[in-house]
Amino acid sequence: MRERVLVDAATLAADLQVGAGADPVEGRPVLLDVRWALGMTDGHDQYRAGHVPGAVYVDLETELAAHGSPAEGRHPLPSASAFQQAARRWGVSAGARVVVYDSVGGTSAARAWWLLRYFGVPDVRILDGGLAAWTGQGLALEPGDVTPEPGDVVVRPGGMPVLDADEAAALADGDGLLLDARAGERYRGEVEPVDPRAGHVPGAVSAPTTENLRADGRFLSTADLRRRFGALGVPASTGTVGDGDAGGATDGVVARPAVGVYCGSGVTAAHEVAALAVAGVDAALYPGSWSQWSNDPAREVATGA
Repeated sequence: MRERVLVDAATLAADLQVGAGADPVEGRPVLLDVRWALGMTDGHDQYRAGHVPGAVYVDLETELAAHGSPAEGRHPLPSASAFQQAARRWGVSAGARVVVYDSVGGTSAARAWWLLRYFGVPDVRILDGGLAAWTGQGLALEPGDVTPEPGDVVVRPGGMPVLDADEAAALADGDGLLLDARAGERYRGEVEPVDPRAGHVPGAVSAPTTENLRADGRFLSTADLRRRFGALGVPASTGTVGDGDAGGATDGVVARPAVGVYCGSGVTAAHEVAALAVAGVDAALYPGSWSQWSNDPAREVATGA
């Protein structure tokens, strides 16, 4: 499961032949730099200052989301046509291998991982530990922008399961398990920096995304992730998301699993979906997340632990 979701820096360097100083090999993976965090505005500047050689910058706000609204949430899923245009700009073609990374433990890069899988690109991995893991291996960075040859990928939505607000509510109400990937203080309603109401979906279980990571920003071991999710009530290994099956081309929408995840706006929840996939568990993403739920006065809000 793990190797279907993650790649370590040494393996990626060998794949690119960067460490050996050789020219890139034909068929090297497409590298995507997704530096973003809530309130961060200089991701592109950071990328230009230094990135994994050959990596293309991805703008999360404009390329990994449609325009936000109170009714849809801050980061709705992009349309198929808009995402296809963006993916082609990144150099993604049919059959491409893709590696995504960031500087925050994969919590923003996982949005690109999830969207590529959702739109039918099956071979996508997150650089475990992100940029820090790369530089920690003594590997060089490259400054400036990279403009690849345009790709020809044709996207097909439906490769990963999604939830709407009613389906998320049903999971939380006993049809399954709904995990809240935000920080614990936001779940409890002690603080709310961006959305109109503080608290959580009634019945949801607090499962902060950051607790999927070690201190160095790498994912916990597979065994530790299984223990973590098991303690939260997640059933044992259920699926194929980590095996590369659910993210391939489909003839319809993937069936909804019994575990769902939401966060503030559907970004860090994708990281939790990835962590669950490493543990062998299929999980559905609620893209509207708290930014949609809290804007709907008809939706109840719970507070406390």
